[in-house]
Amino acid sequence: MTELIEKLYRTCDLSGSELKSLIETDDEEAAELLRSRADEVRQRYYGKKVFLRGLIEVSSYCRNDCLYCGIRRSNKEADRYRLTREQIMLCAESGYELGFRTFVMQGGEDSFFTDDFMCGVISELRGKYPDCAITLSLGERSYESYRRMKEAGADRYLLRHEAASEELYAKLHPAELSLSHRKQCLYDLRSLGYQVGSGFMVGAPFQTTDDLIADLRFLQDLRPQMIGIGPFVPHHSTPFAEEKGGTLALTLRLLGILRLMFPKVLLPATTALGTIAPNGRELGLRTGCNVVMPNLSPVDVRKKYELYDNKICTGEEAAECRVCLQRRIESAGYEVAAERGDCVDGQL
Repeated sequence: MTELIEKLYRTCDLSGSELKSLIETDDEEAAELLRSRADEVRQRYYGKKVFLRGLIEVSSYCRNDCLYCGIRRSNKEADRYRLTREQIMLCAESGYELGFRTFVMQGGEDSFFTDDFMCGVISELRGKYPDCAITLSLGERSYESYRRMKEAGADRYLLRHEAASEELYAKLHPAELSLSHRKQCLYDLRSLGYQVGSGFMVGAPFQTTDDLIADLRFLQDLRPQMIGIGPFVPHHSTPFAEEKGGTLALTLRLLGILRLMFPKVLLPATTALGTIAPNGRELGLRTGCNVVMPNLSPVDVRKKYELYDNKICTGEEAAECRVCLQRRIESAGYEVAAERGDCVDGQL
């Protein structure tokens, strides 16, 4: 295993069979070498900087019915909300005062958030905070929609592909959603000049090692600036309520592999990672991650944006989240960077 890790460190790639061996190993010596090499590579390009992204969860309404998601349209128990333009601007104002220089507007695919509405919000944010990056994570939209929002001032777009295997994608999503359309959206975003983020779930129901390798190969083709992965965590009101979920060990192994395959990528230590282990995000930072996303959403709606069970930080004010995360980041040996935090060299 150590030879495979050193080869990945040197060449940024492995064969399919080599990736399979590395993904499936439970060798502790290999895990420590992978962690060490991943940390070395992230420090080569980013030093000890950890970039904060202020997350504004704009809506828990969603037209889609993805089988793993707590805000799927079939979940009649979900307590829905959507933020007003004024609420979004107040979240951004609070975040800016706390030192955030990137705002991430994330939500379900809610038809209320039309192009006109979003372009108005984006334009206002761009005018008020010209030194900040504006990131969107609003699901699949048309090329024209993406174009208009880019022209209004959006910089980045996050859209996880979730599963690059056609067979697995079909098992996780309703028939009206297709992997080919999801991929086309990502290619459209790249062609329009967005900084693009994609990624996948770890430990999703029915997922195999071959599926994970397909995810890695797709990311090699897409070359996104950011890759977001996290363990699958079940939600009690979905068809996958009784599934086990993704493990900490496998998620960390894949984070290390991603850092070595994509040395310059922006790699978040996700909330889901912190949900399955109290020190999950710190372990992610030590395994190549360099982004965290504190929540700027109003406290009274945070529990309603419940993509999975037991989500952490739902009762904290934005300032509490900021202080807590800074303490955790520093305890892991890194430092908070009060800047936009663009991908080095712009492209990968």
